[in-house]
Amino acid sequence: MIRILRLASMLACLALPAFAQAPDTRTISWDMLAPPAAAIENPFASLTDDQMDALRQILRFEARAERGDDAEARAGVDGLRRALAEEGLDVDGLFAARIEIIRKREAAASAVNEDLVGSSVRMPGYVLPLEFKDRKAVEFLLVPTVGACVHTPPPPANQIVHVVYPEGIEVNGLFTPVWITGTMVAQSSVQDVGYVDGQAPVAVSYTMQPVLVEEYGG
Repeated sequence: MIRILRLASMLACLALPAFAQAPDTRTISWDMLAPPAAAIENPFASLTDDQMDALRQILRFEARAERGDDAEARAGVDGLRRALAEEGLDVDGLFAARIEIIRKREAAASAVNEDLVGSSVRMPGYVLPLEFKDRKAVEFLLVPTVGACVHTPPPPANQIVHVVYPEGIEVNGLFTPVWITGTMVAQSSVQDVGYVDGQAPVAVSYTMQPVLVEEYGG
């Protein structure tokens, strides 16, 4: 079984069952869940490796200085800041830009594709169960890859769908491959994913109560 279903979702229209070929339902791939990427200005792109290393050292020295009265750390910060200023760099301005870049990237990772919201879609993915009833998964996360959220860091929030399916589906352990069909809804949430030694929160941008869940390949 192919580990990643992105390509399969783009080819699936060659052989879809009659239900999925309804005029108002379209087959989508995972990359379509993210909106078009906005350009983010990166003032660090023009810096040399030595300048980038100096900025990293300043961050480390300042972290040490914040933890206590560390004369060596203060001296290190002052020296590096003077050296970069002589090269025409605004250190505080670069650090402010770094925070803004992080903020924008985090926002992009959770942003939804408004063109999909409210649309009937069919998409493939792997089931990460959240709740069972009568030995069937009635609530789960649909994720694009095997291991997502459990064996690897979670995907961006806009690459996960929270699925509520009262009819339930039978799954064999984690990451059963399926197709889901239903109306895509934009709804931010944080879901608790169970581990052997506890739980971890996973941010999600989409939700769906599908009208149909099929075994992958069905």
